Amino acid sequence: MSLEQDIQQEQFESAFHKTAVNILFTSSWLYNLNALRLKPFDITPEQFNVLRILRGSHPNTMMLSDISRRMLDKSSNATRLLDKLCRKGLTERKKCKSNRRKVDISITPRGLQMLSKIDKGSADWLKDINNISEAEARELNRILDKLRG
Repeated sequence: MSLEQDIQQEQFESAFHKTAVNILFTSSWLYNLNALRLKPFDITPEQFNVLRILRGSHPNTMMLSDISRRMLDKSSNATRLLDKLCRKGLTERKKCKSNRRKVDISITPRGLQMLSKIDKGSADWLKDINNISEAEARELNRILDKLRG
C-alpha cells in the first residue's frame, strides 16, 4: 500500500517532505511490529535494545554512559530501563571494586536465555520486510546511511 493510501494524504510539499514522512511512518510501523513480538516476553523495544547491547559486550561489563551512547533511541532513559531490567532479573549492577563511583552493568544468564528465545522468532519478524530483495535492502541501507551522513 502506498504512503498516500496509508495516511490518506494525496499530496506532499516535495519529494523530500514525502521521504521524511515515509521514513517516520515506516519507523513507527516497524517499532509496533517489534513491540508486538516482544510483548509475550514482557519487555519493550527499548529494554530489548539494552539487553542486546549488553549481550554484545558479554562477558565484559559496561558503564551506563556506554550503553546510552549505543542505544537506538537516544531519548530513552537508560537508568529507568536498567532499573526495570534489574527488577526482572535480566541485568545486574555491581559497584566497581577499583572505583566505587563506577557501576558495572551486565546481562544475567536469565537475560541471555530470554534473548535466545526472542532470537528464535526473528525470522518471523523479519518476514514482514522480506518483500524487498536483498539487493534492495542493501541499497536502502546505503541511502539511509547517506541521509544521516
